[in-house]
Amino acid sequence: MNVTPLVWIITLAITVAFFVYEFFAHVRKPHEPTITESARWSAFYIGLALLFGVGIGAVSGWTFGGEYFAGYLTEKALSIDNLFVFFIVMAGFAVPKIYQQKVLMIGIVIALIMRGGFIAIGAALIENFSWIFYIFGALLLFLAYRQAFAHGDHNPADGRFMHFVRRILPVTDEYSGDRLTVRKNGRRFVTPMLLVIVAIGFVDLIFAVDSIPAIYGLTEEAYIVFTANAFALMGLRQLYFLIGGLLERLVYLAQGLAVILAFIGVKLVLHALHVNELPFINGGEPLLWVPEIPIWLSLLFIAATIIVATVASLLKTRNDGRRGTVAVGDSISDSPSIREGRR
Repeated sequence: MNVTPLVWIITLAITVAFFVYEFFAHVRKPHEPTITESARWSAFYIGLALLFGVGIGAVSGWTFGGEYFAGYLTEKALSIDNLFVFFIVMAGFAVPKIYQQKVLMIGIVIALIMRGGFIAIGAALIENFSWIFYIFGALLLFLAYRQAFAHGDHNPADGRFMHFVRRILPVTDEYSGDRLTVRKNGRRFVTPMLLVIVAIGFVDLIFAVDSIPAIYGLTEEAYIVFTANAFALMGLRQLYFLIGGLLERLVYLAQGLAVILAFIGVKLVLHALHVNELPFINGGEPLLWVPEIPIWLSLLFIAATIIVATVASLLKTRNDGRRGTVAVGDSISDSPSIREGRR
């Protein structure tokens, strides 16, 4: 895939322009977005991402188009997983709803910058060291295990990192609008708003560790990696307000993401064997008989896993809700007052 410096410059300029527009059009004036507003802009950004993927396929070939769509689906699913943690952070710091947009916007920009750095590092490593695929594959298999079995009740707002930040920074007890610092009695204090942004940035750094190796398992093109990440993050703010209630019902999302990460991890290890240069494996020669997973199979597997995890989650929460309703009804009918009334 031949991407000229001019194309990179135009892409980066348009990406920055979108976020600048987002800030001045939606975030600058504090307010809580309506469902209609969130749905409209979410649909716009998803449609834009799909249209861009069609453009890549039409211009550069559908192998690259397939890599983009597989990467976009994976990054979008991981980004939705990020929203769970964002909800916990917002609740832990009791961020007023009208200011949550600003926190999310800053967090998303931080995430894109951090991922941009990881993308550049990853591209350089892949270009010079083929054995890095072994490292990425092993990392994703470990992260898949942790994703499947880790408990989701950890609150980053009350973690060791935030305790450390509170020890070195003087913090006020209350918010002062959306200001990050405030002066009291001649002394400068930081507000909880700044702590929220620091916590979101720390969370973004952690999520970038599994996000970037995952997409490099689907494509080696840095341009596709960047654009898939950028489009996955665009509209995430609106999605936060749109599916806030639905997130609690996606009980199998973590397991679905674990399956996707494990699948990509295996794909990376197979690719590493196929291009092997390590002297203690097959004498430093590639194992050409090792099969490689084609991108069309990756795309189908990732899409199917997301669908299955979503449907299974919704069915489980619906059935649990019905059982809860039945249990409450039985409890009421068995109460002494009800039995006395029947007599």
